[in-house]
Amino acid sequence: MLNSKRSESVTDMIARIDCKDPDYVVYKRFLHDSITEDNVLKYKTILLAMNYRRYITLNGNSEYVVVNIPETEVEYFRNNQSALKMRSVAGKKKNPTPTISSYITDIVSFPFWNVPFSIASKELLPKVQKDETYLERNNFEVVDAKGNLVDDYDLNWADYTEKSFPYFFRETTGPNNSLGVLKFNLNNPFSIFLHDTNSRSAFAKDYRFLSHGCIRLEKPVELAQMLAGDKIDSAALKSGKKDTESKIILLSKKIPVFIIYMPVKLVGQQVTFLPDVYSLIK
Repeated sequence: MLNSKRSESVTDMIARIDCKDPDYVVYKRFLHDSITEDNVLKYKTILLAMNYRRYITLNGNSEYVVVNIPETEVEYFRNNQSALKMRSVAGKKKNPTPTISSYITDIVSFPFWNVPFSIASKELLPKVQKDETYLERNNFEVVDAKGNLVDDYDLNWADYTEKSFPYFFRETTGPNNSLGVLKFNLNNPFSIFLHDTNSRSAFAKDYRFLSHGCIRLEKPVELAQMLAGDKIDSAALKSGKKDTESKIILLSKKIPVFIIYMPVKLVGQQVTFLPDVYSLIK
């Protein structure tokens, strides 16, 4: 129940309880001063931005990570101040990154990449059927549903189709792994996580909607060090080779992560609209 102060007007009461987040305030002022309801898409975009800022503020954590999909950037906040910002790679239009609110629970050094079945059956299986050396050349193993290794030399690849393939592919660990040398695990039903990459050229591109849905990080080691401190051995990460042992690094506390779709950003007090790559603002 809202309690108004004696003789306080409704306008004053709303101002008192309204969100005080600095970004929210800028967006709200811009909405009132620079946007009319006739400009429907921009009006909805600013309202969306205000709602995201309100939600993040109400979450009550001073340490968190924001992934803004349209911006293809990731920002880590500590004490509600930006401590690290980096470029990222997000999902393609046909494999969009979902919006989620979750937590980083742990970091995996030298992770395996367990290839999602849709990618394994639709993309990798046809390549293996054309060239059985593809797996060895690209550091993939075949595993069953329980994660047990299967000797691929015993398999008759011509027998399998996209719908009948009974196995999975797993990429071996090391710096050439598609997840690079670090993976940041998130609790979510979409198998989405943040990770390093062995293909860093994408960060130099302006258009970075190139993944199957997960978020690739430009500065994963720096983020890991900020989250886990001296548990992160940067020298070991740089010197790791193929089949380096994978390790799970537990964080002392869960770090909130907000993966949002907000096609607008602030540069100082300047509001800049971004392309609506997934065409979600309607």
